[in-house]
Amino acid sequence: MKVSVVVITYNWPGALERVLEGLARQTELPYEVIIADDGSRPDTAALIARISPTFPVPLRHQWQEDHGFRAARARNRGIASSRGDYIILLDGDMLVHPSFIADHLMLAERGYFLQGGRLKATPAESQRLLAGGKPVFAPWCRANFDEFDGTKRLYAFRAPWLARWKSRSRNGGRVMSCNMSFWRDDLLRVNGFDERMEGYGAEDRELAARLENAGLRRRPLKWCALAVHLWHDSRSPPDVDDMSLPNNRLFFATRNEGIRWCERGINQHVDLLGDGDRAA
Repeated sequence: MKVSVVVITYNWPGALERVLEGLARQTELPYEVIIADDGSRPDTAALIARISPTFPVPLRHQWQEDHGFRAARARNRGIASSRGDYIILLDGDMLVHPSFIADHLMLAERGYFLQGGRLKATPAESQRLLAGGKPVFAPWCRANFDEFDGTKRLYAFRAPWLARWKSRSRNGGRVMSCNMSFWRDDLLRVNGFDERMEGYGAEDRELAARLENAGLRRRPLKWCALAVHLWHDSRSPPDVDDMSLPNNRLFFATRNEGIRWCERGINQHVDLLGDGDRAA
């Protein structure tokens, strides 16, 4: 199976370099890595140009102009240009375990998409990692285990047999596109992310809702596919029930009306698609 890893980034080449170092050391290498760039300055392109010649698999850069937070569009461009059978989405500030790709493949199954988590590194630990330190994947690692969207201490180590048992859970956990995977043709079938969703929040939940409306189930990744999320200043997550926010209105419409297809998605990038997989 060919795996395409789509890494989203924006103006943090130091973190992206550490991410790429981890992907280059995987026990099972991907077919390709695509950088979905939401408008970074030229130093990100320079980093990719420097790394590409010695990277163990094709490393490609899909850049778009900076017109604010447009993660949905950036990821769609990465997915459209991919040529793998299976897509792993990863944020450009996530340092992965050496078996990260192998773990996604271990639990990949038709009819499912996978939801991983993240260990949220402390500021001091993040500085150590950015300086070249190795990530620690263990319950005693320096992470903010009390944060609601981080991996709990219980899950902070790799145990494949526990991962296989947990994957049968009915609850996929919180939707987070920082660590998810899908069959590529499933993403094409629902037209990928909804590009009407600009600004931070809900674009990943909305995609998950459409996939579920199309009959897929979300499978949790616990005790596997581990990744450390580097600390950085971040905005507060929007209130998921605030109906004054356009993204929330789109999400609730998708969930309540059983919508499977978005009108503005991967089909906006037919120039990047391969032969035979044109989005309708």
